[in-house]
Amino acid sequence: GQPNCLLAIIGIFCLSWPHSSSRCVPIPSGMALCQNIGYDNMRMPNLLGHESPAEAVQQSASWLPLLARECHPDARIFLCSLFAPICLDRFISPCRSLCESVRDSCAPIMSCYGYPWPEILRCDQYPADHLIWLHRHILPQASCRDCELEEASSSKDTLETFCRSDFVSLSQFSLAAKLDVLKHGPLLGGQIRSRIQLWLERDATCVRNMTRLNPRGGTFLVTGTVQGERLVVNKAYVWQRRDKNLMAAARKWKHHRCRSKD
Repeated sequence: GQPNCLLAIIGIFCLSWPHSSSRCVPIPSGMALCQNIGYDNMRMPNLLGHESPAEAVQQSASWLPLLARECHPDARIFLCSLFAPICLDRFISPCRSLCESVRDSCAPIMSCYGYPWPEILRCDQYPADHLIWLHRHILPQASCRDCELEEASSSKDTLETFCRSDFVSLSQFSLAAKLDVLKHGPLLGGQIRSRIQLWLERDATCVRNMTRLNPRGGTFLVTGTVQGERLVVNKAYVWQRRDKNLMAAARKWKHHRCRSKD
């Protein structure tokens, strides 16, 4: 019969019987992907067919750059359930909804670097479940760019950037975050606010680059496009009075008329 799905602290997983030849081994210290995940032992062979811990360590290392992009909050849990399945009396494999949620968020980032979602992680091979996976439809996807801070070259060019963008927002990165929307494009102002707040939590690589020289936070102007559920930040500027081009562009924006797109 179908394996039973269960909602555990670490996500949605399904139970299946272990291979008769499987064994429990400690998670190797060299498996950086799966350190400090809440358990110490894993089953071998794992769910990807790796026969030895050394093979699992070698293959898992290639996923570390994707985790650094933080494309999904449960990407690490999903991958470790395959590379280092927890050692219980049965295998715990991810349910299909978890795979699909991670795939839908992370595959676009992989494609930025020329890598497709691998066939070995095809989601339809995992058992279907009937539980709601809360993350999948509400989080915007991280952008491909590692948006480095820029300086406005001229107020004219900056206004053109505003025109080409779906949204323009002043975001204050601090514990008491404040966000002003100068342009909201196809979404309502409130929708852009909530999406950008989620993006600040989601696209950590980009935010770290933006705040690297401003560790205490600060105010930044960000522009970008809306692609369905995906929010892509294309340009980011430090909001400071000495950047006179940026200040002039923001001041003129209220009365600026963009050229119609052909």
